[in-house]
Amino acid sequence: MILNYKLYGEGAPLIILHGLLGTMDNWGGQIKRLSQHFQVISVDLRNHGRSPHSDEMSYALMAEDIVELIDHLGFSKVSVIGHSMGGKTAMQLALNYPKLVDKLIIVDISPIQYPPHHANVFEGLYAIDLANLASRSDANKQLAQHVDDPGTRAFLLKNLYRTEDNKFAWLMNLDALHNQYNNICAAPDGKPFESEVLFIKGELSDYMLPAHRDAVLKLFPHANYKVVMGSGHNPHAEKPAEFSKLALTYLTRPDI
Repeated sequence: MILNYKLYGEGAPLIILHGLLGTMDNWGGQIKRLSQHFQVISVDLRNHGRSPHSDEMSYALMAEDIVELIDHLGFSKVSVIGHSMGGKTAMQLALNYPKLVDKLIIVDISPIQYPPHHANVFEGLYAIDLANLASRSDANKQLAQHVDDPGTRAFLLKNLYRTEDNKFAWLMNLDALHNQYNNICAAPDGKPFESEVLFIKGELSDYMLPAHRDAVLKLFPHANYKVVMGSGHNPHAEKPAEFSKLALTYLTRPDI
């Protein structure tokens, strides 16, 4: 499938991959900064945003989607930034197609199988009565019964849109994401990626832990780490200046 994408700026190609229940729009601030140095390709992953829907969801399939996009755009090699689920997709791409990847940044995710931890989110999204929904504020009230954090609710409700008959609907394929959730929690795998990789961790996030070090080095033996202080799971949004400085320092560094 050809994913929904947008191009920004000029220069060497840099693909950005968002996390679960996100869209390319989550990276707007970073795209503005990074596109001053690169041609940024912002992508909606399958079953997200305005990309095609599918009943199937796995990192192998999502990596193939990116390969198809790279071929569609005529690139021979790209740099990639992937966050959370998008980070696992970027890892799988590098493991399966190392010659396609120039520089790789993985944001606040490790190559491990995570325990399920989105039950309240899915319960909340399914609890919203789309057929009778009058406004986004009503959706927020309904979602608040399941999701306490206002920022998380605002993030999730960016997936709401109005149809041609003025009804609310979800951009993402909620059923597929729910049914394929075990595959989303799964770990990427393959032969080790022998080039350098930068892992960027949010200081306050528990998605990347010292216990994951062996799993990281098994697949990415040349991994480097940077920590964004004071940030949680979304350092690109929570500490944008610090994040873009780290990313650009790595991406623009001459190859040794």
